[in-house]
Amino acid sequence: MKKSENLPLRLLIGVAAGIILGLLIPQESTLPFASSVVNVIGTVKYILGQLINFCVPLIVIGFIAPSITKLGNNATRMLGVAIVIAYVSSVLAALLSMAAGYTIIPHLAFASAAEEGASLPVPFELAIPQIMPVMSALVFSVLIGLAAVWTRAKTVTAILEEFQNIVLDIVKRVVIPILPIFIASTFYQLAWNGSITKQFPVFLIAILIVMVGHFVWMAILYGAAGAYSGRSPIEVVKHYGPAYITAVGTMSSAATLAVALQCAHKSSVLRRDMVDFGIPLFANIHLCGSVLTEVFFCMTVSQVLYGKLPSLGTMVLFCVLLAVFAIGAPGVPGGTVVASLGLIAGVLMFDEAGRGLMLAIFALQDSFGTACNVTGDGALTLILTGYAEKHNISAQEPRLL
Repeated sequence: MKKSENLPLRLLIGVAAGIILGLLIPQESTLPFASSVVNVIGTVKYILGQLINFCVPLIVIGFIAPSITKLGNNATRMLGVAIVIAYVSSVLAALLSMAAGYTIIPHLAFASAAEEGASLPVPFELAIPQIMPVMSALVFSVLIGLAAVWTRAKTVTAILEEFQNIVLDIVKRVVIPILPIFIASTFYQLAWNGSITKQFPVFLIAILIVMVGHFVWMAILYGAAGAYSGRSPIEVVKHYGPAYITAVGTMSSAATLAVALQCAHKSSVLRRDMVDFGIPLFANIHLCGSVLTEVFFCMTVSQVLYGKLPSLGTMVLFCVLLAVFAIGAPGVPGGTVVASLGLIAGVLMFDEAGRGLMLAIFALQDSFGTACNVTGDGALTLILTGYAEKHNISAQEPRLL
């Protein structure tokens, strides 16, 4: 795909351009043309975000359902394996974060508040609702794919394969070309409203610890995947740079799906049919980075607002349930913490102030948690590849991006 060969460079240029422009024209700017620039960027960001979000359910259906039909009689087993390893990864990441929290947080001092940055004005809104929510698309894909296998529905299978080709062209001609522009507008907002210079110092230590935790968990995950599959994990992770950068900019596993598929397809040790099946599925059910982040931040907020950490039993219960909620959380910015607000209130007993502070500090690093989620999907796909080989599940014809 020639247009995407320089994608990492275009993404980095988008990040740099957004930050520089946001610092030159901040929210308090008195330049005569400042409001016009802000209005244009806010409108562009809104419309591109709407377009990307609209495409996400199409990508999920276009990849998962045909991939399930190609798995044939092995579809149910592979789906079960994928869900189990996604849950195990998330719950172990949560427990690792909990252990770090009990070890580190009592010895640190944190700021007591964090302000949420303003959003860009959007004078012209062009709402593009999704044809269905992402989780509905995921369930629809799984059910249609499995039912087509069970009933040997040849016509439906052929339609799904054609639909996959259509979605591939949408990805190549629409989603990937607009990503750098969308990311530039996202980073402009962060610089424009002062988040980069004012909000980031709040909970800076906690954020840095969490980011270290992301890389520790990714190293563990890829190490385990390489040991199980007998294949080099380096051959997977070395291709994930564009996906990592995209996830940092979009703050959404779902919105990063197109780039993640492209990166995974470049690996010589991942089976193509496992990539087409696993990457879209894990983008919605494997949120290890977000779970790791939320656990540590919940413990931090508890220490700051309530003067103590939750009990060990409470935290273990929270980690186990949070991993379940993560499987059902939407792969969109803040999806994990929003989906688990009930757990935060019911298990950890956070009041409105605690929940509000959680949302604020989670947003400060959401991009890096998402990047961990997306990069970790490559390790789980390597495990799927190893499982398929060990159980003599024959490879299907690949779909190349």
